[in-house]
Amino acid sequence: MLKGIDPLLGGALLHLLDDMGHGDQLLVVDRNFPAVATGRPVVHLGEASMSRAIGAILSVLPLDVFLETPIERMEVDGDPARTTLEQDAVLELARASHPAPLEWGVIPRLDFYERAKGAFAVVHVLDPAPWGCFVLHKGVVFPEGA
Repeated sequence: MLKGIDPLLGGALLHLLDDMGHGDQLLVVDRNFPAVATGRPVVHLGEASMSRAIGAILSVLPLDVFLETPIERMEVDGDPARTTLEQDAVLELARASHPAPLEWGVIPRLDFYERAKGAFAVVHVLDPAPWGCFVLHKGVVFPEGA
């Protein structure tokens, strides 16, 4: 147990997040997503809600301030305007941790599977909510006062 670090962030996940560089993409996916099939490193978080998992990750991972949409989600049932309650909760968490206004980047479901192959790594969460798949673009850690 570490002081000031969310206990959901185990050593393997912290190591992975630390190894990421600016612009690397982290997938955070639900229980139905074929995480291992991406061929990328996978960290399993077990039974946590997606908003709990992403909230913990965003407590240590900055989103990219140089991108218009540093957080993306899987499109819901072929409708890019439609969101789920869990997706809405994740966007609010991201907005709270980001210095600029945020809106979703939306990725059609089949395109998401292709994009996954180029991600740095995958965090697999056993959240049963459908369309609970996200891409987080890692940003830069700026020095204090910069």
